[in-house]
Amino acid sequence: MSEAQLATAAETPAANVKNTRTFVGRIVSDKRAKTVTVLVERRTPHELYGKIVARSRKYHAHDEKGEYKMGDVVEIAEGRPISKTKSWVVTRLIEKANLV
Repeated sequence: MSEAQLATAAETPAANVKNTRTFVGRIVSDKRAKTVTVLVERRTPHELYGKIVARSRKYHAHDEKGEYKMGDVVEIAEGRPISKTKSWVVTRLIEKANLV
């Protein structure tokens, strides 16, 4: 690259940001060390009939400090594989769980 291209790439902050998938979901299990299970629900139209159908999937996400508890709504982002089933990382807390 020329010096002008390097200077422009350094000035734009979007050049350094990775395109990673992020989901928002509710923690349904926090029993394992440094791992939480996040239930992500999405609504999508049925392929044939067009009716809106709720689809859900569970993801295992890395929680280094163990600060997120069951019922919290969190954002998870895709990252490097940490274990056999875990390649997502909790990035931020969106809503704290209500105490009953």
